[in-house]
Amino acid sequence: MGLRDKWIDIIYRWATTSSKARTILTPIGQIFFFILVGLFVVASLKVDELLGYSRLFLIPFNFIISFPIIGIGLFLSVWSIVNFARVKGTPVPINPPPKLVNTGPYAYVRNPMMFGLFIILFGIGVLLGSVSLIIIFTPLFILINVLELKMIEEPELERRLGNEYLEYKKEVPMFIPRWKRDRLKG
Repeated sequence: MGLRDKWIDIIYRWATTSSKARTILTPIGQIFFFILVGLFVVASLKVDELLGYSRLFLIPFNFIISFPIIGIGLFLSVWSIVNFARVKGTPVPINPPPKLVNTGPYAYVRNPMMFGLFIILFGIGVLLGSVSLIIIFTPLFILINVLELKMIEEPELERRLGNEYLEYKKEVPMFIPRWKRDRLKG
């Protein structure tokens, strides 16, 4: 069993273990993830400083441009989390919803929460005027997350949810929606 298969197995075991254990580990997973996002922001600012990049946008233009972008990302992320909460799940892979969520933004894309976070990270780059966050670190963050989703999370979901997830995966794109009126279920 390779490292990838071991990670898939670990996430599967945690996702299917007692709710008490998952509840204890959920905040740890959330904290770890937000620390990782924060490190990307801090690293980008350091790279800007080391390379002598000046701010991309001047005040107040950075606020005017970034707030709507961040707002859209927050709306999408919160809408996604609400849909998870309705079926007693969390965004943390070790404490997922007990069943497939295909309502709200999940009717359009498989990963609206992450897509929202990508938008937020881009908006933070605009807010901070960070060239590195916009053109290096946000794309790098997206790449890392897409690889993790494809290599770890989706195989675990296939294992745990079976054919229902495989059919959903065939019909619903990963990030970029195909707008169809009949897809919105709630």
